[in-house]
Amino acid sequence: MKRVFLLRHAKSSWDDPALSDFERPLNRRGRAAAPLVGRYLADHGLIPSLILCSAARRTRETLALLLSDLSGETVIRIEQGLYEAGAGQLLARIRQVPPEVPSVLLIGHNPGLEELASDLIADGPAEDVARLAGKFPTAALAAIHFDARTWNDVVARSGTLERFVVPSRSDRGD
Repeated sequence: MKRVFLLRHAKSSWDDPALSDFERPLNRRGRAAAPLVGRYLADHGLIPSLILCSAARRTRETLALLLSDLSGETVIRIEQGLYEAGAGQLLARIRQVPPEVPSVLLIGHNPGLEELASDLIADGPAEDVARLAGKFPTAALAAIHFDARTWNDVVARSGTLERFVVPSRSDRGD
């Protein structure tokens, strides 16, 4: 079995119009939400073996804020190619993961992340599938498992959505 965790970066700031999209940081809400995702992963034993993170500032900041809750020997890769990647590019990157790696956390951006989730999911809790199809908000986490021996066996409509989690505003103290 293979497991993919798709995490959209936490909420970013648009306060400085001089910054490029790539350099936008997290805002207050995002800095509060990202650690909640890390805690959720840890509390539910969802520790990825490999983290693939876009090189954009907001994804790297999201990663930094959830790392304190992740233990073990997770390998982290910051990759420029994940920034602005479409669903096909993201799936191609996942398929490059060595077969001995059982789980991958991909921290990225919409619309690619949302499209990838929709493309991969064949089954799962109806309410979660419907929520994900409606919107993949910032700091949302989709956990999808595949009855696959290698990452090349991960194809469209072959995954089961285990859970779709969105930190609530009340959790963030807003």
